[in-house]
Amino acid sequence: MKLIQTPAAIPTHIISGFLGAGKTTLLQHLLRQKPKHETWAILMNEFGQIGVDQQLLPQQQGYAIKELLGGCLCCSSQLPMQIALSRLLSETKPDRLFIEPTGLGHPAQLLEQLTEPHWQQTLTVRALVTVLDGSRLHEQEWVSQNLYQDQLKAAQIIVVSHGDLMSFADGEALEQLKKEYAAYGQDWIMAEQGQLDLAEIDLLYQGIQRKLQPLLKVQRLQTALLSEEPIKKLPYHYVETAQGYSVAGWKLPKRWQFDFYALLDLFCATENWLRIKGIFNTDQGWIYFNFNPQQLNYKSGEEGIDNRIEIITAENRNWENFEMSLLAAQLNIAEENSQI
Repeated sequence: MKLIQTPAAIPTHIISGFLGAGKTTLLQHLLRQKPKHETWAILMNEFGQIGVDQQLLPQQQGYAIKELLGGCLCCSSQLPMQIALSRLLSETKPDRLFIEPTGLGHPAQLLEQLTEPHWQQTLTVRALVTVLDGSRLHEQEWVSQNLYQDQLKAAQIIVVSHGDLMSFADGEALEQLKKEYAAYGQDWIMAEQGQLDLAEIDLLYQGIQRKLQPLLKVQRLQTALLSEEPIKKLPYHYVETAQGYSVAGWKLPKRWQFDFYALLDLFCATENWLRIKGIFNTDQGWIYFNFNPQQLNYKSGEEGIDNRIEIITAENRNWENFEMSLLAAQLNIAEENSQI
């Protein structure tokens, strides 16, 4: 008689956190701890339709990255997330899985989906991690947002980032926050520049255990795959609004080169935004921009597959002037426009 060995359930980590908290930085450091013989998979959710953070993660063999773009995988229909995750698992058969929801997501809802009976034989969910920007704890308007609080309540482990930028007021606010959330029994970890050992978060999720009940069984995942949408022709722009937020994005040909200082001036002059993320081919090389209202970060990076930018705001606006300025920052404008 031939014995069939059941594959072991895959350790699965959810790395959540509000906009600009440092989720991707933490994820980068965790991924560097992968044993050489293992394959790790990453499912990333971008609120917009372009996706920037994927370009910041390892692209070499042993890592499998899939993006779920548009909206929030926590809150939207479960089917796109179920299909994307099923494809990722079947195609790569990973030894470990990381899921990074958008900063505008509700991780408790994602956790609820992943602990449904359908996934219990496939995934072993680890402690839910929420990354917290320690340098913004003094901002009452920031920390009092419902979504911000929901992400903290859902966490089993809270990783405090940007500790080197924390003020005395931030430190006091952190201690007060720990008291307020003491009933949730969470572990609080200070992480310098995203430096965190995987072992510190590789703990079993301690949550409500579900049982199958008559007439309440979760429907089996549909095996029919959805047809892929046609690839959008570059350049293109879009605007989407959901959950009270608006995201505007541009995706431009790789051959277009931009004046670095013109881009920097444009981004710094833009007002009332929550997040700016972009990758550009500039006269200073390929530059990665990662702005939040407290930190205007940019750094040199590897060659991208195209120029792209996304801006998240809490309001709708007319983006025509921004786009005109963005295109004006392009070098060799006349030559490139003739090739569009």
